[in-house]
Amino acid sequence: MTENLPPCPECSSAYTYEMGALLICPECGHEWSRASTDSTADTGDKVIKDSVGNVLADGDSVTVIKTLKVKGNPTGIKAGTKVRNIRLVDGVDGHDIDCKIDGFGPMQLKSSVVKKA
Repeated sequence: MTENLPPCPECSSAYTYEMGALLICPECGHEWSRASTDSTADTGDKVIKDSVGNVLADGDSVTVIKTLKVKGNPTGIKAGTKVRNIRLVDGVDGHDIDCKIDGFGPMQLKSSVVKKA
């Protein structure tokens, strides 16, 4: 073999091998496609998309698409609220946007409840 195969994304084992269109790790049994390895190697990060499929990036402005209840606040965040300067994070329970909303302060949102503005 003259070609170097990427290490396993699960356990980082260097002993991966190719079987058809899949790459397989003999140590942990993880299987993945070469296309998924190539697309993540270019960006280095997980791609986060909004509710309609637009790719989000740090510093973008988004609009909340549905009214959200906020614990400890009787009104909540209304649909149509614009949020500026978001940061993409690896949050808890799918909350992957870190932001500051006027009148509420800093909080995390799910990308499935926002639309790129």
